[in-house]
Amino acid sequence: MEKATVSRLKDNLSAYLRKVRAGHTVVIYDRDVPIACIERIESSGRGGERLALLRAQGLAKPAVRSLSVKRLRTLLPKGLPRSARLAEALREERDASR
Repeated sequence: MEKATVSRLKDNLSAYLRKVRAGHTVVIYDRDVPIACIERIESSGRGGERLALLRAQGLAKPAVRSLSVKRLRTLLPKGLPRSARLAEALREERDASR
C-alpha cells in the first residue's frame, strides 16, 4: 500500500495512477490524517463480496439459467409505452407506491 499526501498526489497524479493500474492501493493523507483510498476498480472485489453476503443471508440466489429478452419483456409491468424511459418509469413507480 502506497501513502501520499494531497500535495504529492496533485504533483504526481499520473505516476500514482500508473501504480493503481498495476494493482497497488494508494492511501491519501491530509495533515497526517488518512482521508481517501484509491484502488483499481477491477481489483476491489466489493461487488462480489456484497453478493456473497446477500447469498449467505438468503436474500439473493444465483441464477438458474440466463433470462432471454423475450422472457424479460413478459416480466416488465404492463401499460408502459415501449418508448418509456427508465427514469420516467422509476418516477411513476415511486409515485404510485406513496
